[in-house]
Amino acid sequence: MRANDVHRHQEPLHCLVTGASGYVGGRLVPELLHAGHRVRCLVRTPRKLRDHPWAPQVESVRGDVTDAESVAAALRGIDVAYYLVHALGTGPAFEKTDRRAARIFAEQAHAAGVNRIVYLGGLTPHGVPERSLSPHLRSRAEVGRIFLDAPVPAAVLRAAVVIGSGSASFEMLRYLTERLPVMVTPSWVHTRTQPIGVRDVLRYLVGSAHLPADVDRAFDIGGPDVLTYRDMMCRYAAVAGLPQRVIVPVPLLTPRLSSHWVGLVTPVPASIARPLTESLRHEVVCREHDIARYVPDLPGRPLPFDDALALAVRRVRDAQVSTRWSSAAVPGAPSDPLPTDPDWAGGSLYEDVREIAVGASPEALWKVVEGIGGDNGWYSFPLAWAVRGWLDRFVGGVGLRRGRRDADRLRIGDSLDFWRVEEIEPVRLLRLRAEMRLPGLAWLEMRVEADGEGRTRYRQRALFHPRGLLGHAYWWSVSPFHAVVFGGMARNIAHAAAGGPSAGASRGRRRWSPSECIRRAVALRRVRQ
Repeated sequence: MRANDVHRHQEPLHCLVTGASGYVGGRLVPELLHAGHRVRCLVRTPRKLRDHPWAPQVESVRGDVTDAESVAAALRGIDVAYYLVHALGTGPAFEKTDRRAARIFAEQAHAAGVNRIVYLGGLTPHGVPERSLSPHLRSRAEVGRIFLDAPVPAAVLRAAVVIGSGSASFEMLRYLTERLPVMVTPSWVHTRTQPIGVRDVLRYLVGSAHLPADVDRAFDIGGPDVLTYRDMMCRYAAVAGLPQRVIVPVPLLTPRLSSHWVGLVTPVPASIARPLTESLRHEVVCREHDIARYVPDLPGRPLPFDDALALAVRRVRDAQVSTRWSSAAVPGAPSDPLPTDPDWAGGSLYEDVREIAVGASPEALWKVVEGIGGDNGWYSFPLAWAVRGWLDRFVGGVGLRRGRRDADRLRIGDSLDFWRVEEIEPVRLLRLRAEMRLPGLAWLEMRVEADGEGRTRYRQRALFHPRGLLGHAYWWSVSPFHAVVFGGMARNIAHAAAGGPSAGASRGRRRWSPSECIRRAVALRRVRQ
């Protein structure tokens, strides 16, 4: 039974979903559609939703929650508005941005005659002054209060750790447990929390659309288990069939140090890991379960922690992860598409272009192109890619560990290591936009073309728009390596498409260690192209 089958007999509503390109929003939209509702999505870049299976069934409008005019247009004719926007690690002013966006949304919802706002926030610790909370939790609490103080009835759902395939909390738990059989951990591993499966979060979100008009309050939502983080790691090991883990807590690891430690071990960068670890300083346990009065619990629901874990693990292993924590854009990363003006209005644009004939069909070449990155690697000089990823993590970037949502297929908006898919045209074009820390903007284009005689050609273009003198210096400092990195990449992609062994892609669907990178880099130089 789907999360919303119980609501299908109720009156269809017109719902607005903000954050539809994010982890929860991308899963809520199909649940609302399945419940019979009409859905409109407010997104900064509507084309990012184009490749979702549900995209043809929704209306996508361009806008931003900090822009009152676009919010007003998006809310016109809406019955229920879902606010699923949060600022994670966007800089010291993120609380101010969250506050302003929530006030704009509340004001415009009232002006548009919206019947209800539904907001997914964070579960806050009982008896802890708000000023003592982490900035992340404090901001979520403030946003919830803004909606509850507004004229439009609001349902503020407060959750702690959300367990589901691809969630940041699940990925953090998964990689810490899988990669560290012996862990030196911060003291917060003994803090109690009440995790909840993402399926139950979605069920409560959908059910909140039909709350009575006089319900204007916050609800604590959680699963049936109250656990420490240590308990959760031990249970993950058991569910995943791993040997028992040895966990040694060390009080000296502060949230800041913890976030860097998590960033080194897991795909979750320190900018996102820090608010998650800071939220674990205090015990967060539900004080009520009143939501069940309005959204009745089904047999066996909410899901026990082990069941939620097992479902998430199965979806990861079966490559059926519909959205990931990295579905949302990285805070501070460039989001503008590649400009069509070739002269950049007088600005500089560096290019590295490679073309090569391929002894394979366009479809065979495209299969290699679309499968690039993640565990498949980048088909050239593994050590160079690995070092670039390590350096990016060192300066607070995302590095190479984000991998792929799906091992074989890509869609617009997917994260791909330290790139994001900006455009994809099957059997023709894949354009990636860089999200690593750079003194400028960068793209990587891979094209499948046919010449005048019907032969397949591969065209690869790396572009860099420098920012200031440092940007120019960066390009010229790395350009000597382009022949090895980009040249080798083009040759090896063509070789792999033609059916030869790939010198650059990894085998066994696993990550390379530094020693493996060095060994493969030496082997690559010996490959006869």
